[in-house]
Amino acid sequence: MEITKYLNKQLVNVQPSNILAFANFAADIPNIVNFTLGEPDFDTPKHVQQAAIRSIQANHSHYAPSNGTQELRQNASDFLAAKYGQHYAPEEIIVTEGATEAIYTAIVSVLNPGDKVIIPTPTFPLYIADVTVAGGQPILVDTSATDFKLTPELLADTIAHEGPAVKMVVLNYPSNPTGITYSQAELDALADILRDKPIFALCDEIYSELNYDQPHASLTKTLREQTILITGVSKSHAMTGWRIGLLCAPKVLTDELSKIHQFTITSTATVMQDAAAEALGNGQDDALPMKTEYQKRRDVILETLNELGFQTAKPSGAFYIYTKIAPDLEQDDEKFAYDLAKTGLVAAVPGSYFGPGGAHYLRLSYATSMAEITRGMTQLRQYVVDQRNESERI
Repeated sequence: MEITKYLNKQLVNVQPSNILAFANFAADIPNIVNFTLGEPDFDTPKHVQQAAIRSIQANHSHYAPSNGTQELRQNASDFLAAKYGQHYAPEEIIVTEGATEAIYTAIVSVLNPGDKVIIPTPTFPLYIADVTVAGGQPILVDTSATDFKLTPELLADTIAHEGPAVKMVVLNYPSNPTGITYSQAELDALADILRDKPIFALCDEIYSELNYDQPHASLTKTLREQTILITGVSKSHAMTGWRIGLLCAPKVLTDELSKIHQFTITSTATVMQDAAAEALGNGQDDALPMKTEYQKRRDVILETLNELGFQTAKPSGAFYIYTKIAPDLEQDDEKFAYDLAKTGLVAAVPGSYFGPGGAHYLRLSYATSMAEITRGMTQLRQYVVDQRNESERI
């Protein structure tokens, strides 16, 4: 008996992460400079660490309320209002096991089998996998010709083409993998397309504190009633391993979303919630020094890429650079990335791993030290010179 035949039939359509496979491959290469994973190299702020220690000492080792402690949800409510003008009452906020669980909860709560979800690409593959597991159909919209942004025209055309089965559109800004974000006017124009249609907007704003060139814009300001907001402390406070996300929506929606959350994880760890409450309550500006450093790192990488003839859109947020391989070099991005890792000792993720529009691109995460970035750019420059010299000999 082939027991795997009796698993969820959707699993055959979900492939293991190419990004993680590449990162694991690169990690085994000595002296490589790793630009693969979006893992901040900063430490969690000391006052947040101390809050966790106090929580342990106070024996906060029991179940928290399923939707989150009152302190954390209140602090999250205050933080979102003060920072971004996003007004959610504590009862409209669910504390999740990272933004990852928040995304899963939202998608599973909304979709029925056969429902369609519009996902602008290049994108982080998690959304595609979750939609597939939920029995939905990912509709991948290539945005490479529109500066990696979903335009109102693209959105309207896609909705018209796909018909009434469209149930959700996913927006991630600032974006992983491109670092591109939207202005408020651009989001308002998308809201005009979606308004009064039975379509939810899933807005992943986990990088909201890492906007470089403008205040953070949000669809929640003009389409609150149809928007499910995802955020958290992973990127803003260098707390990826603490696994605290926030799922925010009008109460009529969170009352329903909480059902999937309750029956998936029950609740997140109480000690972690106490730490996150401290982060949002007394660390509203903790991200500022990190953001300043990220900008410096971005500019060093951009300078090198431009010098080498790579075509790169300047990231306006997050900590990723999405760059098009110089035209005189190998254009198969996967082949290029694996050879760059093995021969050049620089690990950058193939752009095609992020969906349509990603061919011929690489994604570099600059969530690593300036010293490593400097070393990595030196090695990248040498690799490109060697490849060009080799081409001339041939």
